Amino acid sequence: MTTTTLPVTEPDHGLRGFVRRHELPTFFVLALAASWLAWTPYVLSNSGLGVIDLTFPGGVIGGQLLGMLPGAYLGPIGSAALVTGLVGGRAGLRAWVRGMWRWRASWRWYAGILLGVPAAIIVSVQITGGQMAEPSQAWLFVLVAYVPGLLMQMITTGLAEEPGWRDFALPRLQRRVGPLGSAFVLGPIWALWHMPLFLTDWGGWPEVSWFAPLVFAGFCFTFGIVMTWVFNRTGQSLPLAMLLHVSVNNFASVAFSELFPGVDADQFQLALLIGSGIVAVALVAATRGRLGYDPERDLFTHRV
Repeated sequence: MTTTTLPVTEPDHGLRGFVRRHELPTFFVLALAASWLAWTPYVLSNSGLGVIDLTFPGGVIGGQLLGMLPGAYLGPIGSAALVTGLVGGRAGLRAWVRGMWRWRASWRWYAGILLGVPAAIIVSVQITGGQMAEPSQAWLFVLVAYVPGLLMQMITTGLAEEPGWRDFALPRLQRRVGPLGSAFVLGPIWALWHMPLFLTDWGGWPEVSWFAPLVFAGFCFTFGIVMTWVFNRTGQSLPLAMLLHVSVNNFASVAFSELFPGVDADQFQLALLIGSGIVAVALVAATRGRLGYDPERDLFTHRV
């Protein structure tokens, strides 16, 4: 296992010194502000509140690609890059980028995520009373579209979010408040970042229920615990954290409506919360709250 080392520079009293002393708060504020500002036209457009007469081409998908995705890139990954550059300069950025390419892990992790996530979601939906459709041509569509959809999600949702949330913020949080404490900090912020999107067709506006954001926030917290465990147990592998995240998104986009045509979005989100909650509780109990974190093997300690 290779590690990287960021250059250590002398503290100063300017902007760089302030950011160095407040890396995490600066990152969180920038991530929220940059995304929310960039999402303002999307929220106000005909894809959202309809305050301005702006229609994105391509329907719902076009709105998300043109209205939502740019703000997603500006937020977590853009803010992480900016803070890293201010603190560590070009050498720091190079080290950060190299650290994002930790693919090496047992094939069992890849298989477990690729097969386990859909299986867990299917079981969770059935727990809430969802009836699975009989095998049909729709199932064939799911099989054909699933892998291309997963690859697309990796370079959109996964790349936009996880280099910031998991590769930048999580290691720093774990050093300060431990892995379980990190979930109580990062989970709510991750959920808060998404909240303006519930005023758009991404969140089902205008039919979105009042409790949908609350259920989603609970899912962000419980699923964040699962992601923390996977991130730690795979040697802090960002690609595997991305794969875990986008596997849920991809199932929701490609397979959900085809396999469960009678299940609405609220029931599906509740199923995600129940499934991730069960797994999170089991992991916390099994690891006694450590979630696979070993300070002696924390790669971030070798980068600062």
